[in-house]
Amino acid sequence: MTLVPWLGQPNLPFLSPTFTCHLKPSFLLRETPEKVPKFNFTRRMGAIATMANVLLVREAVFGAKIANGFDFKMIAPDQTLEEAESGIRSHARALLEVKALIESNAWKDMQKALRKSSSLLKQDIYTIIQSKPGNQRPQLRKLYSNLFNGVTRLDYAARDNDATRVREYYEIITITLDDILSRT
Repeated sequence: MTLVPWLGQPNLPFLSPTFTCHLKPSFLLRETPEKVPKFNFTRRMGAIATMANVLLVREAVFGAKIANGFDFKMIAPDQTLEEAESGIRSHARALLEVKALIESNAWKDMQKALRKSSSLLKQDIYTIIQSKPGNQRPQLRKLYSNLFNGVTRLDYAARDNDATRVREYYEIITITLDDILSRT
């Protein structure tokens, strides 16, 4: 077995591998995918489900006192006009009682008391405004807006520990509250 005779021959046979390619016809290439069940689950539905779970978990973990924030319920479903009128004086008094906390510079306690009393007062005033005739409502709504804008500004001033602005907004609240109580 020598390789020399092969190399010495002038006419070498052409030894190259042959490649053949067998293609399937195009109709055989299309495979039918398995039937995948379609879910009608959109991003909106996913977002709603996620938010519902977050809110339920938050209530379960933190309970009723979540953040000592403002309560944005506008009208209590079972609150009557008589209940609102009887409660407005006591809630207004509770709102004005934060003056002692202002004088002692107890800002966090003042904010908590302010938020609690203002949310109850807000419900009472809104119920009373809804029961008034249409021609008296715009004036009361303007006073309502001025009062609770002042409460919000007082809350922010207390957060910033700015005693002069706190006293200024407290005076605005007392004047506006006296005006509202004289009209109801």
